[in-house]
Amino acid sequence: MGNRSVIAGLIGFSAIAVVGLFGLIYGNLITISSHNPLIQSLPLVNALLNSAATVCLCLGLAAILKKRVNCHRFWMLGAFVMSSLFLVSYCVYHAVHGDTPFLGQGWIRPVYFFILISHIIVSIAALPCILVTVYLSLTEQIVLHKRLARWTWPLWFYVSVTGVLVYVMLRFFG
Repeated sequence: MGNRSVIAGLIGFSAIAVVGLFGLIYGNLITISSHNPLIQSLPLVNALLNSAATVCLCLGLAAILKKRVNCHRFWMLGAFVMSSLFLVSYCVYHAVHGDTPFLGQGWIRPVYFFILISHIIVSIAALPCILVTVYLSLTEQIVLHKRLARWTWPLWFYVSVTGVLVYVMLRFFG
């Protein structure tokens, strides 16, 4: 299978994942009690996974800036694993719980919604970029990997950091 086919498949998968995620969040398709302690702990787990991904991203960037390629690969694959686990946990939580309303009032409300909406938009763009960047790395297409990674890293970092901010704001103002 050629590069173009694989990349098109990854972009197609990303589109299906985004549509499926919106269905999970707003469809309430699963009937497990959202009061289950395990389900209730998932937002904290998600924030911790996003935090771990952020740390891995920073360590991966530091490693590649020092030309430590193997170390860079280790940390970036760690970020990929943390983000993948986050996505699974996030889907499980929202399939059961649905959307979480923001109860904050006053000046914090537009700040929260700006962060949330930008987080959603950037995450939609980041998902296919992350998948293609990882694919290019694993297939040792380093020139293309570097070119795309310059765009992917800041998107991924923004999504990881704002994901934690959204969690903190929901907990603090909820």
